[in-house]
Amino acid sequence: MEKLIAFDIETAKDIPGDDFNWQPHRPLGISCISSFHSDEDEPKVWFSQNEQGHPDKQMKQDDVAQFIKYLTDLQSQDFTILTWNGLSFDFDILAEESGLQSDCEKLARQHVDMMFHIVCEKGFPVGLAAAAEGQKIAGKLSGVKGIEVPKLWASGEHQKVIDYVKQDARITLQVASKAASAKSFRWKTRKGTISSMPLQKGWLTVDQAMRLPRPDTSWMTNPTSRESYFNWFTQT
Repeated sequence: MEKLIAFDIETAKDIPGDDFNWQPHRPLGISCISSFHSDEDEPKVWFSQNEQGHPDKQMKQDDVAQFIKYLTDLQSQDFTILTWNGLSFDFDILAEESGLQSDCEKLARQHVDMMFHIVCEKGFPVGLAAAAEGQKIAGKLSGVKGIEVPKLWASGEHQKVIDYVKQDARITLQVASKAASAKSFRWKTRKGTISSMPLQKGWLTVDQAMRLPRPDTSWMTNPTSRESYFNWFTQT
């Protein structure tokens, strides 16, 4: 069985509005991270502690850098790193918060961002919740919205946030595994129907997905370019 490691981050800064327009509010900080690999029974959670031994308001640079080292070590052991939109978001924030820009760029290129693979294949993104529904697996933690997470962490509701981020890491790994085994990715569309995308060669890394033929996006009003996902890169 292929060795897989999925992860998800939660940011610390509360972003105003409902559309998560986060770029103008950088740096966001990271409250916690969850990782889950195929040899584990439960996801790990990463966060910094304050002087009292409680979860800190955001992760320290050294602790974020330690997580990057953890991913690098697992990748050297032939684990495939998995994210959902990690190319344009998670690794961007990790690079800023760890100070390890080149390491994060390398990891980002070599990892599997399932959402980016879909964008390269279909021309549009799919959300993680829609992916979970299409694959018929348990979805996101009920009662918590992603936009609320920074406020919850800041107010001390750490366990609620930890449960939320662990579930996102769990979903990411399960979606990857189930779709790869079926050689088909299924998701629930906005119309409520189920659509699918063949995965005859499995999930592609970012570098591999970039080599796919470009899909027809002429029917879209404002299609997102593949290149925009690399805006945070300093190296081309």
